Parts: sequence; structure tokens; C-alpha cells
Amino acid sequence: MTEEEKEEKQKGKEIRREREPGEENVTIEEEMRKSYIDYAMSVIVARALPSAEDGLKPVQRRILYSMYLMGLLHNKPTRKCARIVGDTMGKFHPHGDIAIYDALVRMAQPFSLRYPLIRGQGNFGSIDGDPPAAMRYSEAKLNEISEEIIRDMEKKTVKMLPNFDNSLMEPEILPGKVPNLLINGSQGIAVGMTTNIPPHNLTEVVDAIIAYLKKPEISVEQLMKYVRGPDFPGAGYIYSEGLFDLYKNGRGSFVIRGKAGIEQIREREKIVITELPYQVNKAELIKSIANLVKERKLQDISNIRDESAKELIRIVIILRRGANAKLIMNRLFKYTYLQTKFNAILLALVNGQPKILDLVGLIRCYVEHRQTIIKKRTKFELDKAKALLHILEGFLIALKNLDAVIVTIKRSKNVSEALSKLISKFKLSQKQAQAILDMKLQRFTALEQEKIRNNHIETKKKIKELEEILAYDIKIIEIIRKELLEIRRKYGDSRRTKILEQIREVKEIDLIKKENIAVILTSKGYIKRMPLKLYQEQRRGGKGISGTELTSEDVVQQVFVCSTHDSILFLTRRGLLFRIKAFQIPEATRYSKGKAIINLLNIGDKIKAVIPVKEFKGALVIATHAGKIKKTALENFIQIRKTGVKAMNLPQNDAIVDAKLSKGNEEVMLATKKGKAARFDLKDVRAMGKAAYGVTAIKLGINDEVIGFELLNKELIKGHSILTVTVKGYGKRTSVEDYRKTARACKGIININCSQRNGDVVAITLVTGKDSLIVTTQKGMVIRISCKDIREMGRNTQGVRIIRLREGDRVSDVVKIEVEE
Repeated sequence: MTEEEKEEKQKGKEIRREREPGEENVTIEEEMRKSYIDYAMSVIVARALPSAEDGLKPVQRRILYSMYLMGLLHNKPTRKCARIVGDTMGKFHPHGDIAIYDALVRMAQPFSLRYPLIRGQGNFGSIDGDPPAAMRYSEAKLNEISEEIIRDMEKKTVKMLPNFDNSLMEPEILPGKVPNLLINGSQGIAVGMTTNIPPHNLTEVVDAIIAYLKKPEISVEQLMKYVRGPDFPGAGYIYSEGLFDLYKNGRGSFVIRGKAGIEQIREREKIVITELPYQVNKAELIKSIANLVKERKLQDISNIRDESAKELIRIVIILRRGANAKLIMNRLFKYTYLQTKFNAILLALVNGQPKILDLVGLIRCYVEHRQTIIKKRTKFELDKAKALLHILEGFLIALKNLDAVIVTIKRSKNVSEALSKLISKFKLSQKQAQAILDMKLQRFTALEQEKIRNNHIETKKKIKELEEILAYDIKIIEIIRKELLEIRRKYGDSRRTKILEQIREVKEIDLIKKENIAVILTSKGYIKRMPLKLYQEQRRGGKGISGTELTSEDVVQQVFVCSTHDSILFLTRRGLLFRIKAFQIPEATRYSKGKAIINLLNIGDKIKAVIPVKEFKGALVIATHAGKIKKTALENFIQIRKTGVKAMNLPQNDAIVDAKLSKGNEEVMLATKKGKAARFDLKDVRAMGKAAYGVTAIKLGINDEVIGFELLNKELIKGHSILTVTVKGYGKRTSVEDYRKTARACKGIININCSQRNGDVVAITLVTGKDSLIVTTQKGMVIRISCKDIREMGRNTQGVRIIRLREGDRVSDVVKIEVEE
């Protein structure tokens, strides 16, 4: 057989490990399966999951038991944590000092446990994620509430198991007088399963357990009248949505929110965060807010300060003047861990088996455990009382025959002879006779004899009570109730976390006041918004007011009026379309230059059209300088990426001139720089896709180009006029009816007589005598005038002066205002 054949044959065989003498063959698959299951069960039972009875993981139980053996009670001095860790590791938990110290530290952190089990002295970490001091520097002892969990251990109430080297005994579980699993919760990741139990308020939990004791068939809905929801050490808010599913099914999620408020500081506002969601790292939260400011997801934040003290959280976010504090706070909840979701699963070990429990199941496990503990404790006390009664009965026999007992003892040669004589002569047991021999002479005084008789009566009474407890479960239930009431009195406190009934996602638009605004865009890409009421009408021919402070060589490109709730579409010279909400444009004064639009949108081209949109219905009509026109359904642009979307494919020798919204069957009025116009039906332009170039709208003359267009509602043509404005500040109104309809792609008709006096056409707009106009110059002057001050005249005229320009200034844009303040 060749080597290759041997290899093939070997591959077909099961791989087996070498056998020990007398051992059966085991395949690797079987060994791997068995070893993995053993490992998984070890992690599940002996490491990651808490017990439903005492609410502790093995490492936590061993730490508390070690401290108990060391005598580190709440009223004793603290000891070095290194000593505690060493004792725990050497006696019960040989899994490394770091794991033990981490568990010890967490049980001492007031921001991790609702009711800390250990009182630490020194640095035990912080909510900022700072690590604790080394174990050789820190000290600790048990908190009083931990002693309640351990109490009655000495009465043989729990099963004791040998430790890892069989040198000592350790408890399988602690008596758990306090319902620790519910009040402190637990987190753990095992193999194939995880637990995440939130902490609760002790007062509410005790009330719920007492309600269960009265009515064991109580429902989850009825228990939730007492346990309203989790209660976190860091307070905050939680929403009740999802809590019923959690308590009913053992799984559920709910929203946690920190506490933030708005305070006034001089002319500015500041957001102050005073409470954080459970397990949120304060330093990481501040870092994430700073990163969002850098990424421009959070705007108008000038500074972030951490003013927190030892037990007080205070994060102060300073806002810029005029910032919308409610809007920024809403974004903090949306983008940061100031609002988180807690995914809870009530998984614990019940009699050593992992099980998902509902609220009733958790309480039932606690009650059944306490019933077992109280029975064992009562049995221990009963046995002890019976043993005492037996001795006391011997004492009574000795007191009844005191002189004879003394003579018997005196005449005995040794203790053994005295013991045997007492047993035979007075019918005593060996224990009774030995107790009599051990008595001091002072016990024979009259007072001590009376004490023995009274003690005998009390012991018999106590035995009767203990036997009744063991005979009637109702007695045990009453003991549990009394113990719980005492725990509530000693450790109960008021709820920290507030519960909000219903979560409602606040949309940013709901936080913005709806008002009409004027938006100014300059050729260098600066944009700002101002309330429209800042502009008061002036008479025709006035000088206007300053609308914006311009930088050198910057001119006002466009002014438009919209609502703060509108969406605004920006169309660039090369046909890219961008979208932003009007309220996201920063509000500024008349004298400021505004904010660079590149800080708001990723625009790298000149903006040619700005379209306010209330709803995405109708069509977008786009015209170019070369006389092309295109119509595209507006719904194609509902979803727009941050990098924009292509609205029109243009050749290199053409560019966008303007874009308008079409609501139906309108007409197009298109004007050129040299005073020509064309009027035709929009239905002559078929609907196209986003990538199309368009069709010809007008045939242009030499050195001519399209400067703008209007969409005319056929039902509103009567009474409307076309306002034409030239670069030298002249304008005229001409009735729409004076423009005869032409076909698409014609040479056009006369719109205005362009001369050296009035200059080329800069803008046209459709107006009525009731409308107002805002005329803007390249040097930043703005005038608002009424259309009724500009008389109607024929097409072949030069118009009248509407704004008196300074030397070297030119009109840059005209915007119509339809809604008056």
C-alpha cells in the first residue's frame, strides 16, 4: 500500500485519542461535545448567572461569605481589599484576583447597585469610567443590608458544600432575607444565554411580596400596582411602554432617559444635565456630544462644561445666542446616550437550573426560599430548645433532691462514679447528670433556682410556638411578612427613577415656531434667515434698509420668503439638488453676513435655484440659460442623499437658470436678458426622469440668454401682471393678457425695451397689486415696496425707477411676498 493510499484510508477512519488502561475508545467528536457541555454548564451555573433565591453570583456570594468569616461587619473597622481578595481566592474562588476585585468593587459602587452590599473606603471608580485604586490601597467592610442576606447561616439553614480543595465548607446559597435579585438586579453573559435584570425599589418590592403572600394567585397586572417599574441608582426617567411585556414574559425593553433642563444665562440659554441613564459613562457622553458638534449634527453649541461634584452630576452645555434650546435638547436625546434602550431578560438559576421568570415567578422563588430557610431555622431552634429543656428538667430534679444530690456527689470517689450514681439514683440521662456536675454552687441560691424554673416554663412555651410554626404554613407566611416589614422600615426609601406613561417621539418640526421668514443667499455661499416683520414697506423710489453685511466682492444672489416649517430645495448650476429644512438655516440679524452654506450642506457648486416646498406633490420645472426646459415629478426627490441627487444632466456649455414648482396644468412665461419673452402651455413639455436634459423652450438671439421664468395658473391669469426688473433699478408691470401665447421653441416676443437707461433684464415675477416686493442689490441694500406703487404699462416700454442705486451698484434679485404679516 502506498503512502497516499494510507493517508486516504486514515482520513476515512474516526480519529481516536490514546486510551488509558481499562478505558473505552472515545471519538474526538464525543470528547469535544462532552467537554464543551461541561464548560458551558460551568459558566452558566458557577460563574455568570445569579441565583433566583439570594440574587448573587458565585463570586459575589464567596466574597460576602469571606468577609463574614473575617468579621467585617458594618459596625467593625474596614480591612484592606487585598486581604479580602486573598482570603476569597485562597479559600473559595481560585479564579484570579482581578475577577474577585472587580466583583467586590461593583458591589461597593453606589452608581452600579441600587443598594450597595459593600461599604468601600478609598477610590472605587467613578461614573466617568475611572478605574478603582489598586486593592492594596482600598479598604472595605459589609454594609448592614448584606448582613441581612447572610443572617441565620449559623443555624444550619443552607446546604454547605466542600470548597475546591475539600479543605473548607462554603454555602451553596445564602439565606437571603432581603429580596436582593429584584432590588439590585444582575447582568451576566453565559454560554448561549444572557441575563439583564434591572434594579427596583425595595419599598415597592416588599409591598409586592406582601401582596403575593396574601394572594398567591395574584396576577402580574395586580403586582404592577406595587412594582411600577425599575428604579435605577442614577435616577432619570423611564417610559412605561414595554414594562408589562417584561414582567409578564420575562423579556422586554424600555427607554431610559436622563434628566436635562434649560436655564437662562444672561442673553443665552444653557442645557443642564443632572441625571444620566443607568450605566452611561459621563465622560463618554460628553465626548460623544463634542464629536457631534464637530460633525455638525449638533449646532449652536459654544461650550461644554463638566461641573459635577462627588455625588452630583451637572453637565452644562452653553448655547450660542438665539439658539433653539428645545431643538438641541431633542437632538441630544436622539443622537447620544442621554436616551438609551434597556433590553431586559429576567433569567436566573432556579434550583441550579437556568430559567426565564416573570415577576410572579421571581417573587415566588424568593418566598419559597424564605419558607425553606425559616423551616430549617425553626427546626434548628426547636432542637436547641428541646436540648435545653432536657437539661432544665434535669436541673429541676436536682433542685427537688438538692441535699441528696450533694451527698451523692460528696461520697463519690471520682467524677465517673458521681455521674453513674446520679444517673441510676435520680433517673437522669448522661447529659443531665453531666450538666448537674458542671453547675456552679451559685446556681443553688434561691434566686438562681427561681430563674431555672422560669427558664423551664419559657422554654416549654417556646417549644410549643416553634412546633406550631412547623405545623402551620400560615405561621411561616406571617414570619416572612413581619421580616419584610422590618426590612422596609430599616432600608426602604423613596423611588428615584420617575416613570412616564407614554413615550412620544418629538419631531424637530414640532419644536419650531411656524412663522414667515426671509432667506438671503449671497454669491459666495453665505445664507441666513430673518423674520419677515423686520422689513417694513417703503414708498417707491426709497433708499431701502441694510439687509445683510457683505464681505468684499460678495453680492446678494437670491432672496426668498417661506415658512420655517417648509423644506427648501437647492439646485446648483450643474443640476445637483440638495434639501434642508428652513428652520435649520441659522437665524441672524440684518447686519450679519450669515453662515456659509457649506457648513449646512455638502455643496461645492454655485446655487442657481432655491425652492421652498410645503409638500412633495406636483412637478419640478427647470430652465437653463441656453433655453432648455424640463419637467420632473417632485416625488422623485423625497429621498435626497447628503451629497445631493442629480436633477438634470447638462452639457458643459449650459447651466441652470431657475426652477419652479408646478401644481397642475399651468402656462410657462419665460424671459431673456435682452427683453424677449415666450408664453406657452406647460403640457407641451412632457414629464421626464431625473437624468434627462430637457427640450427647447425658446430660440435665443446673439448674446442673449434666459434670465428667469414663471408658471402661470390659467385660472388666475386675469388680474395678474408680469413684473420685470432691470439691473439699473427700473421696473414695470405688464398685464399677462398683453403677452400672446406662442409655441414652444419660438423666438419669442418683446417683454421690455432694454436701453442704456434701464439696462438688461435681471428678473421677472408674477404679481398682483396687493403683493409686496423685496428688491436686493449686489452691495446688500434691500427695499420692500408695494406692487401698487408700480403702475401697469405696455410691453415695449422702459419702466420706472423702483430703487435708487448707489454708484457702481446693481440690482441682484427680486422676490415677491404673497402673505402679509
